[in-house]
Amino acid sequence: MILLVGLALGVIGLVALIALSVYYGGEDALLLVIRAGALFTILSVVVLTLTWLERKSLGRIQQRMGPMRVGPFGVLQPVADAIKLVVKEDIMPSWVDRPIYWLAPLAVFIPSFLVWVAVPFSSDLVLRDMDLGVLYILAMSVLSIIGLIMAGWASANKYGIMGGLRSAAQLISYEIPLLVIAMTIAMLAGTLNLTAIAETQGYQWYILLQPLAFVVFLLAGLAEVGRSPFDIFQAESELVGGPFIEYSGAHWSIFFIAEYINTFLIAALVTIFFLGGWSGPLLPEVLWFLIKCYAVILLIFWLRGTLPRLRIDQLMAFGWQALVPLSFLNFIMVAFVLFYGWPVWVHTILGVVTLAVAAVFIYTRQASQKNRPKVKLVPAREVRRV
Repeated sequence: MILLVGLALGVIGLVALIALSVYYGGEDALLLVIRAGALFTILSVVVLTLTWLERKSLGRIQQRMGPMRVGPFGVLQPVADAIKLVVKEDIMPSWVDRPIYWLAPLAVFIPSFLVWVAVPFSSDLVLRDMDLGVLYILAMSVLSIIGLIMAGWASANKYGIMGGLRSAAQLISYEIPLLVIAMTIAMLAGTLNLTAIAETQGYQWYILLQPLAFVVFLLAGLAEVGRSPFDIFQAESELVGGPFIEYSGAHWSIFFIAEYINTFLIAALVTIFFLGGWSGPLLPEVLWFLIKCYAVILLIFWLRGTLPRLRIDQLMAFGWQALVPLSFLNFIMVAFVLFYGWPVWVHTILGVVTLAVAAVFIYTRQASQKNRPKVKLVPAREVRRV
């Protein structure tokens, strides 16, 4: 009954929005509303497919079947979960700050959705083809940090507050290499327009010229969306649920949808920046774009299923001591190559050598810390005797 009422209210609101758009803005505003509704529908379907694909891929990694009961091969399991979250009782503690508690999910979801206004799915399929699309996406994606802090603060719970503060520290730290690598790609392409960046590559994908930038951008993107092994602000073993601990039902599902939309955004940006966007033979452009995005998504799920969660000190050290210096070093190398007009293969050699040296350095440092002699703890009773 609640689901039917919600659907009816949604349809009434959409009809009212279209009517107002036609009355005040004319056909252009109506077309924009229709496109926005279509984009929201596409992203909702993408979220459903990603939840099913993640369960299946993690199941295969862990030598089990994954969802199999609801629908053929469990394809209807995401639909069943969505219905469960919508009709589930929404419990709100009495001590929460109600206005901020209610606004926090929207503060996380709205920027995650508005980012897709400038993301192209093909050469002619984009809601708004912006000349400064890279800056718009990076600036809009940062706003989600406010929603996470609001969620932790409004919960009036020590675990929620700690999770909100951790999320702020993590997202601000890993935003720096993300911005620097994006500016590096803009330097190579000579534009901030996402469509132009994808079309400039053709079949000479930037992943071949910038392997170091690809690795740094992917890892920083995973930390931005809080995916494993960087999900330190919602670590179940430490903070139970982080800033989302007091949320349930539909409120929690909004955070859940925003996380998967942001995950697909990272995959789309990796595809546009490093994999040539929608370039490919025979198949339609949109299909090539989705194939590359889902390949990156599978890589993200594979990392989640194989790597353990980092500690908070390891997380911050990896960001400030590894990714930030590497991103600036890559920026300087690209600037030198472009300024002196060196051949394009110099990008690849410098990137591979720097990536190999960084990997060896990080591995040897971790190995030395493991072999460091442990401090012997003295029992309290022996200390008192002394």
